[in-house]
Parts: sequence; C-alpha cells; structure tokens
Amino acid sequence: MAEPKLVSINPATGKVLAEYPEMDGAAVGAALAETQGAFQEWRQTGFAHRSGLMRKAAAILRGEKDGFAALMADEMGKPVRDGRAEAEKCAAGCEYYADNAEKFLAPERVATEARSSFIAFNPLGIVLAVMPWNFPFWQVFRFAAPALMAGNAGVLKHASNVQGCAAAIEGVFLRAGFPRSLFRNLPVTGSRISAILEDGRIRAVTLTGSVEAGRSVAAKAGALLKKSVMELGGSDPYLILADADVDLAARTCAKSRLINAGQSCIAAKRFLPVDSVRAAFEKAFVQAMAAVKSGDPRAEETVMGPLARLDLREQLQRQVDASVAKGARLLLGGKIPEGAGAFYPPTVLTDVKPGMPAFDEEMFGPVAAVIPVRDESEALRVANGGNFGLGAAVFTRDQARGERIAAMELEAGNCFVNGLVRSDPRLPFGGVKDSGYGRELSHFGIREFVNIKTVYSE
Repeated sequence: MAEPKLVSINPATGKVLAEYPEMDGAAVGAALAETQGAFQEWRQTGFAHRSGLMRKAAAILRGEKDGFAALMADEMGKPVRDGRAEAEKCAAGCEYYADNAEKFLAPERVATEARSSFIAFNPLGIVLAVMPWNFPFWQVFRFAAPALMAGNAGVLKHASNVQGCAAAIEGVFLRAGFPRSLFRNLPVTGSRISAILEDGRIRAVTLTGSVEAGRSVAAKAGALLKKSVMELGGSDPYLILADADVDLAARTCAKSRLINAGQSCIAAKRFLPVDSVRAAFEKAFVQAMAAVKSGDPRAEETVMGPLARLDLREQLQRQVDASVAKGARLLLGGKIPEGAGAFYPPTVLTDVKPGMPAFDEEMFGPVAAVIPVRDESEALRVANGGNFGLGAAVFTRDQARGERIAAMELEAGNCFVNGLVRSDPRLPFGGVKDSGYGRELSHFGIREFVNIKTVYSE
C-alpha cells in the first residue's frame, strides 16, 4: 500500500508543489517523548531567557518575510504583500509576549487571613495546536508565542495543504535557539488528532477551524478533561445605520469581505444597511467590490489571490447558486471564471433572507450577502439571530451610539465601530455561541494554558 501523503497544491496553477509522508503512530509517540523532555527543562527557565529567544524568532520572521510570503503565496494563494504583512504581525506578536509575559504571569498577592496568600501561574505542559491554512503563520504564532513564553511546549497539527509553512515555522523556533522538540510540527492528517489527544503527555488543545472540527475536538478534550480553546467559524454582521458615512462603510465593508479572498473567520459576511441608506450603500459597495481583481499571488500588484482549493470554490458556487434559486439577486460576480487555478470573482448578493445558504451558512470566499432591514432594531435582531458570534461592526457618525451598540447589544467577541474587525496582540480575541470559547492574545490569552494556582501560608 502506498505511503499516505500530505499534498501541497498551488491554487493559482493547480500544480503539485510537494508531497509529505504522514508521520505514523510510533513516530508521533517518539516526538511527544522528546517534546515532554524539552518541556521539563524549559519550564525551569526564566522569562529573560525565554524573551531573548522569542525576540530572535521575531528577527528571523522580519528578516525572511519575503521568503515566507512567497511560501504562503504558493501553498494557499495569499498575495505576497499580505504574506509579508502576516510575517510582520507574527514578529510583533512574538515581541509583545517577550515584553509582557513576565508581567502577565507575575504572582498576584491577595490579602486574606493568611500570613501569606498569592496566586501563581504555572505552565501546563504540551499544548496541541490544530491550525487552519488561511493564515498559516499568524494562526500558529498567536498560540505559540504566549504558550512558549508561559513555559509550555507546543506540537502543531497544521492543515494538510500548508505543510511547507508548518515546517518553516518549526525551523524559525529552532534557528532562534529554542530547545529542539520544544515546538514540534507533526505532519499528520485530521484522522490522527483523536489518538494524539489521548496521549497523557498532551495537557491542552487549541483549535482554529470549522464548527464541525471544533465540536469533534472539544468533545474529545472534554471527555479527557483536558483544557481547550476553540476559535471557530464566523458570519460577521456589519450594520450600516441611517447616520453612517455610506462611502466609508462601503469601502471598509469591501476591504473586510475580500481580505484573504474572503477566506477569514472574521471577514465581514453579512451586510445590514437600514432601508434609508440601502440603495446608496449597495451602489457604493458594488463599485468597491468590483474594483478589486484577482491575480497571480506572486505579483506585487495583486490584491486578491485565488481560493485555497478547487473544492472550496465548488462549495462556494453551490451556495451562491442555491441562494439565487431561492430568491437572492446577484448584483456582481457569481460565476466561476475560465482558466487554471481556484480563482473566484468578488460577488454581491442582495435580498438575502433566512433559508438561503448566504443567510444561514458561513460563506468562505469573496461573496457578500446584503440583508434588507428596516431600522436599527431589526438590524440588531438579525445580527444577533444567527448561531455565530465571532465579530461584528457598526457604522454611525455618532461614536457614543456606536460604542454603546458594540459594547452592550451586539453578541460577538470582537465588536468594532466604523472599522473592520481584526486581531491585535494587545487585545483578546475569540467568540461566543458557535464561534467557540476561550480567548487568544492579550493577557487573557497567555493565561488560558497555565495552572492558576492558589498558594496559602498560615
């Protein structure tokens, strides 16, 4: 029988880039034994030592961002300009935790009847990361930087189509001077995750991916009583209120919808202009979407590349066709272009209603769903009525009104006013409802994978 392979295919050309043998069970066990040994030594190191190595990792990311961007372009179609920005963001995340981890995890004194009482933060052990292909570097570093700075070890199960990125990330940590096997890439398929989780040396798991994958891994982790953080899908609503700057809203909504060719959990997906501005918004929005063309992700001028895989494009087309068949109107795009690659045009659907895939499902590609709403009250009802709760945005010239809506009324983990939803190492990131639980980034993120321990001295 042929050895199982993980295959990387260039989505812009359809050509096979590389094939990787899958690590078998014995090899995974040996790798985990090495990682456990590395963890036992690493947990004894001080923050100054860890910070020095993390800054070296940041320097490598910045110094070699062109090569990493080219790798992302080849493996999943990300334009090189975006790939360089992703490498820079990873470097910034590494530096953020190098600067702040000691402060975030410093013992906290608590006044009680005891002679001394305080809270200590201890590493858990090996954290398994199950990561997706859409931001193949950032998704990994936003878990790895805080986890390693907290004294943990990490093993990575990356998406099958970005194994080159996975190996490159492991190489960054090795070249930065981190102990061998402290961060380990495991080239395995999703069918192996359950067995890896069962290994007693795995103490926690973090997953970014689909709701279905999250439910499966969370259920397994729960049965094993292992800590988990889930960052799952999203169908972010953007509310355009009567007093919004419509041109700003249209430009921002188009940019958010088309980031990474629309393949982002926090990309804007549902657009809710109130009736009084709907016509003006749709006109400006279609113009902004139409101005962005797909192209070779290796070309400097390309703003939007192809989808990551042909099967993803086929699924997206089925969702568009089914929505139109149920009454949605196509204002732009909506047809698979001729030629090689997994390209798909910017697409705008309007009159989107419940029962249509564009309303009920996450559209993971450059397809926007405009949903008619009468007023702010209906916009909020529709925005909060779905199963997802990752991000949301509201557009209004009244900042206080926007912040009130964002803070108190929108049911999402990340709510923005007059801007597109995005992650920042300084701010917590995560969702509610089917978008998952737990938080990454900021001081909340580094405390997800530590033992928060009470120490009490009579």
